[in-house]
Amino acid sequence: MPMYPRPGLRCARAMFALAVIVCLARTAKAGPLQVKWAQSAASVDAYDFLEVTAKVAPSGANPFTDGSISGNFTSTKGGRQWHVDGFSDSADGSVYRIRFTPPAAGEYSYSVTYRQRASQSDYAGVFHAVDGHRRGPIRIDPQYRWHFIWEGTGEHYFFNGTTAYWLTGWKDERIIRNSIDRLHRLKVNRIRVTVAGRSNLYFGEPVMTGENYSNLPTPWAAERPDDFTHPGFDYTRFDVAFWQKFERMLRYARDRDMIVSVVFDMNDNKVHPDAGSDDERRFLRYAVSRFSAFSNVTWDLGDDLEGYRTDEWAHETGTLIEQWDPYKKLATSHPMKTVHQDRGSEWFGFTSYQDWSRPQHGLMLASRELQKKSGRIIPQTNEEYGYEDHYPGWALPGADSADALRRTAWEIVMAGAYQTAGETCRRGTNIYPDTGGGWMNGRGDDTMTMFLGYGHMVDFFTSFAWWKTEPHDELVDQGNFCLAKPGEIYAVYLPRGGKVTVHLEPGRYDATWVSALSGEKIPLGAAEGTSWTSPETPDHKDWALLLESVTRKKVPD
Repeated sequence: MPMYPRPGLRCARAMFALAVIVCLARTAKAGPLQVKWAQSAASVDAYDFLEVTAKVAPSGANPFTDGSISGNFTSTKGGRQWHVDGFSDSADGSVYRIRFTPPAAGEYSYSVTYRQRASQSDYAGVFHAVDGHRRGPIRIDPQYRWHFIWEGTGEHYFFNGTTAYWLTGWKDERIIRNSIDRLHRLKVNRIRVTVAGRSNLYFGEPVMTGENYSNLPTPWAAERPDDFTHPGFDYTRFDVAFWQKFERMLRYARDRDMIVSVVFDMNDNKVHPDAGSDDERRFLRYAVSRFSAFSNVTWDLGDDLEGYRTDEWAHETGTLIEQWDPYKKLATSHPMKTVHQDRGSEWFGFTSYQDWSRPQHGLMLASRELQKKSGRIIPQTNEEYGYEDHYPGWALPGADSADALRRTAWEIVMAGAYQTAGETCRRGTNIYPDTGGGWMNGRGDDTMTMFLGYGHMVDFFTSFAWWKTEPHDELVDQGNFCLAKPGEIYAVYLPRGGKVTVHLEPGRYDATWVSALSGEKIPLGAAEGTSWTSPETPDHKDWALLLESVTRKKVPD
């Protein structure tokens, strides 16, 4: 049972912390600036964040170029230290914030400095972190490096994502919250959301801008924010209200263990700061400074990246983001082909690309082979392989249906990889019936059932130690797919039903059919011998077969 400090002890710690803060504030280095400092709390949960605020008399300077706040945070036990950058949270420079996310329970101290041109003000304090049983960031599993784990709990993370680029485009934030809740119920645990990418209506989807929604985000101050191609951005100044709204979305998702892929930009309207410019780096660093304290963030350098940036830019920028982020969150890039990936670099945490080719199973196996050649093993994901009811002219009728995409998702996961899909937009935004938005803005209704099928896939894989398995298609009949830890686990996918012969390590196994379409489970009894042939599936739709050893002692992690 976890142990918690006694109420009296917690009270004493809080009073001690506040007393030290007052003392340290009084002895802070004097300067010409008038700064009022405040700490958000004396105690926070591990993987939540402490916030220190500096309230400054506005000087008329540009707070995003002429002022800064940074600090060092130290764990009392062990002396580990983090350098953290803060940010201006007001257009006039009257409010600056700096945040720190403690990774474990314990005592922490910090020193923070606010600078404005040649002047500075210093502040210091202490706080306590408690074990609130929160999940931390997702990381690469150090033992099974094709897969992810949650920092803090060590639980394995089955990556099941969706795209909702302009989720924060909703003016009524109740819709943002409801959309996150709905996706969470559908077992989606990752959302791709863009910060700067602007979109017009050329996608051909019934998603229209209006008083309640816009797909024209404004991270910078803009003269004409509703102009698609000529918004008149001032790249030296940020629209603080936009960033605060994005943060509210992050916080709501975090409290539901939903990972948000922060997509910095995209290639839709060519409105970007120049590559490698001070303006671009100011934007990226501001995003990292504001968002890195959220434990549920991963970084994406940009969508369809090779359309407006080079591979050299990706390497340089990814390396910078790793340096700026004190927590070293997982980061990726998102080109349209698997070859445009910085697979061998330390900043690069997992693949994320757009490839709509069919079939996907062989593609993802090839992606694993490319990764092996780099000398680093990291998770493989295809985060755009099709959107429901989208671009139907690209392939045969039905190739982008909910059922076709669900089957494609199984192909990807059976290659030991992960995927991100997107729901239909055809229910409309600002056009009848005005209950949808799907992959564009995250909103859905009860007629949209694609992710119910994906949920059965999640349930199947999370019912066993999927992260221990490797692709072993050679162990089953051609046309079927197999993930296995030979002698312990065999997971087989039959795209067209029927029966399958599985080549086994000697032993006795429990066998179960699982409907990939409905999640129905049918026990089959024992499977024995070195070669076992299943009975016919109940129908000719797609089914999964799970064989788990009952005679061999399982190998520990």
